[in-house]
Amino acid sequence: MKSSRPDVHRKFHALPQLRFEDQQLTSFSGLIVVQELFRRLDIKARLRRCFRDVKVTPIFGHTKIVLLLIVHMVLGFRELRDIRYYVDDPLVKRILGLKRLPDVATISRALSSADEHSVQRLHQLLRELVLVRLAALCVGCVTLDFDGSVIGTSRHAQGTAVGFNRKKKGQRSYYPLFCTVAQTGQVLDVLHRSGNVHDSNGAKAFIRECIGIVKAAVPGVRIEVRMDSAFFSEDIISMLDKDDVEYTISVPFERLAALKARIEARHLWHEFSDTCSYFALHWKPKKWKRRSRFLVIRTAAPIQRKGPLQLDLFVPYEYGYEFKVIVTNKGLTAKKVVAFHSGRGSQEGIFAELKSGNTLAYVPCRTWVGNQIYLLCALFAHNLTRELQMIADPPSRSTLEKRPALWNFTRLGTLRRRIIQRAGRLITPQNRLTLSMSTNKAVETELLHYLEALKKAA
Repeated sequence: MKSSRPDVHRKFHALPQLRFEDQQLTSFSGLIVVQELFRRLDIKARLRRCFRDVKVTPIFGHTKIVLLLIVHMVLGFRELRDIRYYVDDPLVKRILGLKRLPDVATISRALSSADEHSVQRLHQLLRELVLVRLAALCVGCVTLDFDGSVIGTSRHAQGTAVGFNRKKKGQRSYYPLFCTVAQTGQVLDVLHRSGNVHDSNGAKAFIRECIGIVKAAVPGVRIEVRMDSAFFSEDIISMLDKDDVEYTISVPFERLAALKARIEARHLWHEFSDTCSYFALHWKPKKWKRRSRFLVIRTAAPIQRKGPLQLDLFVPYEYGYEFKVIVTNKGLTAKKVVAFHSGRGSQEGIFAELKSGNTLAYVPCRTWVGNQIYLLCALFAHNLTRELQMIADPPSRSTLEKRPALWNFTRLGTLRRRIIQRAGRLITPQNRLTLSMSTNKAVETELLHYLEALKKAA
């Protein structure tokens, strides 16, 4: 039906008068889905067990503080003081089981007063939630990616140090090492470290521990590992071979003069695409005890032209070669090994989402333990929203060469805009608690889809 212009347009001039009242209004109606997820996973009781040995029991308690921080990050807030913008939200209070929210000073004191034993139990809980999902998937292989990420800060927090930082030189930072699972897009565990350490610092023990817990949780599964050149060492490669783990590791061949000379002297290259060619060799550095399979790949790439250009003339492209070397114990063809190793980019996507949409790049307090807990809360928020989507929908793809996630995940920021950040009112018609929301068919469909999926999975 065609509408007339007067039916569509209207002039507005007056500004409404503002009035602030307690009306049981919420800006985050979608938290009802998160509340149901917490109930299904029994998050409150499991967090309570993480802090069972804390002797001093404040009014709010460490369990409530950690749960509040997880909700804080799901809502998309960054700094602790941002809590004042939803301190009166009734749905946030309900999900936490509180009549009022703590202030910033209370949260800071709670973070600082926690002990290392509680932090270790939080690590264990983070791993448990991921391992339960892996066991339920019944996949033939589990792909673990290891890499570090810089968390910079302008404050002198405990354990921060000036280290390598390509974007902000001289900034103090942490440099945690992450282990992510490619199939679920979740973070399995993290090793918290100061910012002035090398990528491989503490890596061997951390890698072995992560592999061990996956083997224990999913017996008989084939484990694959992908790492960059910082982890290229005989100790790590020997450990992976001994533990029967498949791996691909980038090789810093520029530092290996003998390998570099062999690449420069090579004339016969095998092509596996129009722009890529390779050759393989069984080789070892001089001080190593055993040989490994090395794949040398060269890719045709345009050479950057520097200096002035005459724009009225045709400038042809000039192509040179970019080289990379991968060491692996996989028996696949070179093309499949390269595709598998290139899948490491999915981990960078996880880091980007954690920093842009989940406050990973924020250091809230000055204590080492407090900042560890805040980091773990960011990882919990990420993993739980991924778990929500895995409960609601079946896998959208099978295992592919690059090992992408089995689900086509929606980013947390998109989930916020779609369903979480929705206005509503808590009312009690006929003494029955009801969350009233504005009519929107898309929001209603998606919100009910998540709630029904959670009830079926319970």
